[in-house]
Amino acid sequence: MLSRSLEADILFGLSFQPAVALTGLRQVGKTTLAKKLLSEAGKPAHYFDLEDSRDLQKFQFDPAGFLETMQEKTIILDEVQRLPEIFPALRATIDRHRVPGRFFLLGSASFELLKGTSESLAGRISYFELSPLLLKELNTTDMKLHWLRGGIPNSFLAASEQIQQKWMQDYIRTYLERDLPQLGLAANPILIRRLLTMIAGIQGNLLNQSMLANALGIRKNTISGHLDFLENALFIRRLPPYFTNVGKRLTRSPKIYIRDSGILNHLLGIHSLESQLGHITAGGSFEGYVIEQILPCLSPGQTAYFYRTADGAELDLVIETAGKIALAIEIKLSNRPALSKGCTQALADLGNPPLLVVTPETDDVTLNRNTRVCSVENLPERLLEYLKH
Repeated sequence: MLSRSLEADILFGLSFQPAVALTGLRQVGKTTLAKKLLSEAGKPAHYFDLEDSRDLQKFQFDPAGFLETMQEKTIILDEVQRLPEIFPALRATIDRHRVPGRFFLLGSASFELLKGTSESLAGRISYFELSPLLLKELNTTDMKLHWLRGGIPNSFLAASEQIQQKWMQDYIRTYLERDLPQLGLAANPILIRRLLTMIAGIQGNLLNQSMLANALGIRKNTISGHLDFLENALFIRRLPPYFTNVGKRLTRSPKIYIRDSGILNHLLGIHSLESQLGHITAGGSFEGYVIEQILPCLSPGQTAYFYRTADGAELDLVIETAGKIALAIEIKLSNRPALSKGCTQALADLGNPPLLVVTPETDDVTLNRNTRVCSVENLPERLLEYLKH
């Protein structure tokens, strides 16, 4: 069984908080991880899947009373956003018998889960987000396959390309036609698929909501609502621009990405490395892939942005810590990267922070006192060196 990077953090949360919430896309391994951690910790647990009508029925009449009957066990509530009315009962149960690790809440939609817990469980819960499998979590150095298939376990671990493609086809269809509507997205699944495919086509570019609205024939505020929903459902990411530098005309629009590269490639009809590398989105696709390897490695208080000015100064990622840029990152789909004038100017604008240039496979190379090149495989180690403080 694969180990996940969040394991130690989640166990720490369980050691002092009565409840822990773990969110993430469907099928990223939340249930498997929760059961594994409790088993290895020797904590007796009771599991309920709230999408199963038989389990859901057990909480319909007296949820607080039912929860009290399992006081000595950790209760795993899977897809807890299906039963938002349970949160007051969780609060009452915790306040009557407050011990660490009583509840392990799993949810596929962060906004639904956070809405319920923020209103009822403030001060009683720790939050974590489980990303699709990271390259560093896999027993392989095959970055190219990981980039192609993405990090959802059933996609990456599929026995053949044919199985992987069929699995991903069914996964996306089920998400669009069943899961998102059940979570409250009141939109035609065909329209949402068109929207996601358009986002895939501009992977890593600035978001232009008016362009998307015009192309789909709907209002801009409708697009805005759909994007909010898809982001909160952990399907897309909007990377904000860095604003602090005064005296510069800075880009104000976020950059937009499909978060999982396997989903991205399926939406674009890409099923081989050759077609992936030859596609017009290759650079943006690799950029998004690397960003998704970086962001789960950040500690609380470390925030990621991109930097771009009207004069052409640009950096793919800047990491802010304690009000200053601790690290700048350029992502290059080339094993022989060259720094552009815009990159050099951006570094000067930001006070010349350390620069890490991430490539597919280049061995670690120091370009100058402030600039280092590394591969995706070695990226976690380099991040730890630069951001450990």
